[in-house]
Amino acid sequence: MSAQHTNPVFVSDESYTERSFSTLNNPQGNSANKDVFTIDLKETNKAKEAYDNYDPFMHRKVEHPTTNSETLFHLLKGCLGTGILAMPKAFSNSGYLLGSIGTVFIGVICTYCIHLLIKSEYELCKRRKIPSLTYPATAEAAFSDGPRCLRKFASVSVHVVNTFLLIYQMGTCCVYVVFIGANIQSVANIHIKEMGIEIYMLIFLIPLILINWIKNLKRLAPFSTAANAITLVSFGIILYYVITDKPSFDNKELVGKAENIPLFFGTVLFALEAIGVIMPLENEMKSPKSFGSTVGVLNVGMTTIIFLYLGMGLLGYLTYGHAVEGTITLNLPKEDVLAQIVKISLALAIFVTYGLQCYVAVDITWNEYLGPKLEKNSRQVLWEYVTRTVLVLITFVLAVLVPALDLFISLFGAFCLSALGIAIPAAIETCTYWYSRSGASFYIMLIKNLALIIFGLCGLVAGTYTSIRDIIKEFS
Repeated sequence: MSAQHTNPVFVSDESYTERSFSTLNNPQGNSANKDVFTIDLKETNKAKEAYDNYDPFMHRKVEHPTTNSETLFHLLKGCLGTGILAMPKAFSNSGYLLGSIGTVFIGVICTYCIHLLIKSEYELCKRRKIPSLTYPATAEAAFSDGPRCLRKFASVSVHVVNTFLLIYQMGTCCVYVVFIGANIQSVANIHIKEMGIEIYMLIFLIPLILINWIKNLKRLAPFSTAANAITLVSFGIILYYVITDKPSFDNKELVGKAENIPLFFGTVLFALEAIGVIMPLENEMKSPKSFGSTVGVLNVGMTTIIFLYLGMGLLGYLTYGHAVEGTITLNLPKEDVLAQIVKISLALAIFVTYGLQCYVAVDITWNEYLGPKLEKNSRQVLWEYVTRTVLVLITFVLAVLVPALDLFISLFGAFCLSALGIAIPAAIETCTYWYSRSGASFYIMLIKNLALIIFGLCGLVAGTYTSIRDIIKEFS
């Protein structure tokens, strides 16, 4: 979606600036004052009145709008995946005190940055008189309204966001492949001749390709519902094992080694961040104003998620200490039948979820880039299936090359979500409200967002470096 517009742009407060990117010219031709235009006052007042009267929420036409409770359930479902099972490993890198404080802190930062993104989307939609925007379109619109030096990056920002989203979704699929292989291996090796994890990944390769060939997600809906039920029951059983094994603070670190903190950061980001599903969920709501309110869907959902992750991470680490695996399911008693059922059930649930996660990667790769270029090609359908197959093969090859669940999670969390979940939303808010700059509130916002951008970039660099370093160390 293009961010270009012909109407004057207004900010949400009384201190607004009138300007146009495409139709207004500087009558004096003074290059030093390119943002100063002569505008008819009557037309300006009409434009401002139209801006004030337009509410994007009232113009959204959704075929099947979701209620607040349904949206909350979808949010919880989107966040409760393999990430929560890696939280005990994250705590083993941070220590139980720093891990507890860090999980809450990162959760609050993530939630706050989602609020920034949703608020900016609303403002940009209001200016353009359109009902909703996607994440990439929001970035493009924000940079178009931002400082002059950043406007040239507006179209590029779409591809940057899409690239991070694509890498994150592909990374999630890699994690799923490793998770499936590791859990099936853990059970199968007890009953049959021991085989490497790569063999079990290979067994699931054809089924993963076939599930990714399904274009209509409604066909996966019944399986997805069953997978969600299995996942929730399995989490309850895992917590039962953890608690009955008597968690203890003995021989547990209060604060972990400094060199391992970036691994903790990346894992928690991967586990907590749901930036890929936030805007679609908000755009499909029956009452979207309830999403970002004080006691709205976002705050209630994220608070619940933070404490669930905190509980799983803390109890898992206090129970298994530094012996905890990349997924806590591998620490369950190997000979116990119930534990084996949990591992197989979760592996099958994640197998179904793989199709949903890879759908986003297909949507970006095919619908945004390859599909339009092959629109007139007689073999377009064939090329789409080739694309879907290649995406699965990429995740499979990466999983086979680096079958380290915890390091994969930390790597993709640090690399993608530091940018998507923290730095980019802060940059979007800054650009969105750039032309309302007046008074102390603007400079407070600017300093705060610069701090968030620096924090996100530092997490990206440190987390990515540490994860790659440990991957090389483990598999060299």
